[in-house]
Amino acid sequence: RVNKVLLPAHAVLANGGLIASSGSHLVSLAAKKNSVPVVAVTGLFKLCPIFPHDGQDTLNDLVSPSSVVKFNDADFLTEVEVVNPVHDYIPPQLVNCYVTNAGCFQPSYIYRLLSEYYHMDDWN
Repeated sequence: RVNKVLLPAHAVLANGGLIASSGSHLVSLAAKKNSVPVVAVTGLFKLCPIFPHDGQDTLNDLVSPSSVVKFNDADFLTEVEVVNPVHDYIPPQLVNCYVTNAGCFQPSYIYRLLSEYYHMDDWN
């Protein structure tokens, strides 16, 4: 039985969304389905003033698929494209709270934290 899910943050976006390690989105979806709270652990220095715009792949890097599929097994994968993302975007609806060095905050409050801790000139 799982009581809560703790996720480390790579970045926290202005809309309250989370950039975390690949596979975190699937874990968050499973937690939501089973009514298990998702808690993201981050420092305030990981707040990012940008918004996600074009879906899942906007803020992601892709790495070599060799860690997922070995090249000597690839002869039967001629019609398959293997994509190996570094991070997942987790929408704010799947995150219950953020635990930071300044306290615990709801995803809807992240935008306010950005305005409190960063000057508008830092955003541009």
